[in-house]
Amino acid sequence: MRQNYIWLHVILLLLVLGFSSCIKDEEPNKECDILSAWVEGDEYASNFYNVEEMRINSIISTDNQVTFTVRSLISLPTALPVFFNITPGATIEPASGSIQDFTKGPVTYTVTSEDKQWSRKYTVQFKEATLPFNELNFEHYDSVRYSFSNMHYHKFYEVDPQSQAKMEDLWDSGNLGFCMSMLMKIMAGVPVYTTDFPTQADPNGYKGSCVKLVTMSTGDLGKAYKKPIAAGNLFFGKFITDYAATDALKATSMGVPFTDEPIRVVGYYKYKRGAEFTGADGNVIPGREDEADIYSVLYRNKDENGNAVQLDGGNVLTSPYIVRKARVASLPPTDEWKPFEMFFEGDAEIDRELLANKGYNLALVFSSSKDGALFQGAVGSTLWVDEIDFSVAKKVEDK
Repeated sequence: MRQNYIWLHVILLLLVLGFSSCIKDEEPNKECDILSAWVEGDEYASNFYNVEEMRINSIISTDNQVTFTVRSLISLPTALPVFFNITPGATIEPASGSIQDFTKGPVTYTVTSEDKQWSRKYTVQFKEATLPFNELNFEHYDSVRYSFSNMHYHKFYEVDPQSQAKMEDLWDSGNLGFCMSMLMKIMAGVPVYTTDFPTQADPNGYKGSCVKLVTMSTGDLGKAYKKPIAAGNLFFGKFITDYAATDALKATSMGVPFTDEPIRVVGYYKYKRGAEFTGADGNVIPGREDEADIYSVLYRNKDENGNAVQLDGGNVLTSPYIVRKARVASLPPTDEWKPFEMFFEGDAEIDRELLANKGYNLALVFSSSKDGALFQGAVGSTLWVDEIDFSVAKKVEDK
């Protein structure tokens, strides 16, 4: 009976990984999604920092906005074609590859399913790369619905201090992957709330809201695959669902382009340890205590041959492309808000011209369990973080 129960979990997991659909669509002929989007033509490459940014792959089924990042909106052509890969049989209007003027603002595209019963609207926009690192305070977040279910989880975003535009491509977490662990609750009719997820907003921050990260059990399915816990995490980058079941470390694609040399990061935290530390096999390790983790790295985002480099949970602290690294040495448990500080260290030379042209990525990571990437930690460990501030070399020179 137990073996059959585990196989039921596996089947459900495979079904979830196959879903990429619009609301109420479960049959292939009802799908109406944009899967990827790209700009073609060497004449447009100069508008981007990297040619890789001309293409956006693996658009999540819950997203309805596609955003390209460019050097400048002023120099962006008023006649620009964007191409799309959509679900089989579906149609898109305006047509894929049609000329549009994105300098006037987002353009709305409508994808209609093959059976014409369902449709979905997407906004496609181009924006300049700006990151408001002077004020990261976790006041902004959405409650995101997971695919066809009634599950919702929190996703954080920032607001550009100049344009007040919503910036959704900075923060991400493992919440989307954790949805798989919640399926049995849904099947049993048990309600699932945003507070049931490892990464969530908390209104009781140091100032206003904060991020709350909780190490949680992944249930019988996670234990069967030696992934018994999911640490609460929040990081610069993107969670890639394609790797969630096959290579969990690769699922956390960490780092975003950065154009300054980081010097220091400060902020506030609270931390509570879980009672029992378990290994990847789910067994308790006597005497072992859980630890929280906060770190940041600056790394080159291309190798010697010009190939893109994107660090993940498996190499974010060990990659040879890292030029600066900062990590909080210790985060003792505390019920009161305490300040933390970390300085970037490293002797590798930074190419200033390359830095100015987004040739480096910055990763910032918070985790409720230091060894969460190895699926080791204590269920119940909780890290609260708020009021993050960056100091960079450019700002120091300006003073």
